[in-house]
Amino acid sequence: MTNTETDPDTFVCSEGGLPGPLAACEGGAPVEIITARTVPLGGPRAINVRRTLPQRQRSLIGAWCFVDHFGPHEVADTGGMDVAPHPHTGLQTVSWLFDGVIAHNDSGGNAATVLPGQMNLMTAGAGICHSETSTPEAVRIHGVQLWVALPDEVRHRPEREFEHYVPEPVEFDAGTALVFLGSLLGSCSPVSMYTPLVGAELRLRPGGVLDLPVDPEFEHGLLVDTGTDVRLEGVHVPKDAVGYTGVGARTLRVANEGDQPARLVLLGGAPFGEEVLMWWNFLGRTTEEITRYREEWQHHGERFGQVEGYVGHGGPGRNREGMSRIPAPELPPVQMRPRKNPPPHAQLDG
Repeated sequence: MTNTETDPDTFVCSEGGLPGPLAACEGGAPVEIITARTVPLGGPRAINVRRTLPQRQRSLIGAWCFVDHFGPHEVADTGGMDVAPHPHTGLQTVSWLFDGVIAHNDSGGNAATVLPGQMNLMTAGAGICHSETSTPEAVRIHGVQLWVALPDEVRHRPEREFEHYVPEPVEFDAGTALVFLGSLLGSCSPVSMYTPLVGAELRLRPGGVLDLPVDPEFEHGLLVDTGTDVRLEGVHVPKDAVGYTGVGARTLRVANEGDQPARLVLLGGAPFGEEVLMWWNFLGRTTEEITRYREEWQHHGERFGQVEGYVGHGGPGRNREGMSRIPAPELPPVQMRPRKNPPPHAQLDG
């Protein structure tokens, strides 16, 4: 999924951060609420996504640097997803669906579809480009698109990697989990990671409570997809928002106090200590890097390669607007600066 926002101040946390409200269950971890903002994904029938990362309030959770939550969108109304080839650097993309079918093609020669309960993971490294298109059988699309920042020692790797993974459900008293990245509840994903991470879909029955064992060195974010009264450490997390907890907790209590099933996405990881600069679809460290990436994409440079086999909603090699690739926007007239994420808060003393 391509990023339509190009104001660097939107993506990076200002000095010291803009912390959200904190509330705590007695003896538990403090919870910071990160609300979503609506972002259109281009075209006359734009799909609106709800973006919780990055924000000025907090730009990363572990190495997770981008969280877009979309749908459910009826394809008959919106036209579905039709993202022509676009570039990435310095990150991994994670596609996770609740409903629909999306076709992926990239310049590493990988072509795959992703279905609900399955994960597509693409590693950009030094550069890659790809397309994402909802398929004709998709009646609606609903899911999340996630990005993971790569650490400096691997972000320049020339390999264009792609992995597809179908996790087995994990049953627990209050519901089920699908662990697509890292380890949780005894389930371990084999997918490549370059910093310690966890990613999972959790489903809780009405009235269900899960005391979730977690790594105390991780910070965590809990995205609410469905559920009218989801509580994290006793704190209400609104629908479409993320409840953030810092490091130090060994157990997180997740409860569905509503009368409908709740579907949640848990993201976590060790705090990412590097300063990053995100602009458009590029993750780098300096303005000079971002400028170079943009120029190479605009001039069809070898860094990104070419997508073969893209069939958009406008036919072979074209999206519904007739574009064969997405051009980069203009760079901002100001010097862009990398910023560090605010430090994670720690669990309160019990």
